[in-house]
Amino acid sequence: MNTECIRIADQARRAFAGEAWHGQSVQEILENITPERAAARPIAGGHSIWELALHIAVWTEASSASAHGVPMPDIVGKPEDWPSASDHSSAAWSKAQQRVLKSGADLAQTIEGFSDARLRDTVPGRKYEYYYLFHGIVQHTLYHAGQIALLKKA
Repeated sequence: MNTECIRIADQARRAFAGEAWHGQSVQEILENITPERAAARPIAGGHSIWELALHIAVWTEASSASAHGVPMPDIVGKPEDWPSASDHSSAAWSKAQQRVLKSGADLAQTIEGFSDARLRDTVPGRKYEYYYLFHGIVQHTLYHAGQIALLKKA
């Protein structure tokens, strides 16, 4: 039985789609943000909402892929870690929002289908276990979601 994976998947779903104990989910935070607001940089030298959303998607997608044997990428500090948006249209912002929400749904589904027995296996390309990765990616998402929420108010 995969009780622990089901619990972790539930936390991922709540972080991305709602009914989270901490407050608003990523989906709720991203609502009613215009492309102009998403691309803005109200803090000098800081990331935009758009960049934060894409960054969440990059790491969530990598976490899901790792469960299928794909090594976690070595991209920290590289452009792939923080993708930028060159097209600031409504369609591009909508696509970015869909990407981050789909990455969360896919992650939850992946974790739910994962075996509790594999949670202690080492993640390809890392020195830590899936248990640590799956909890960590939820924490990572919420950390950046909080940043988005603050930028949305700025």
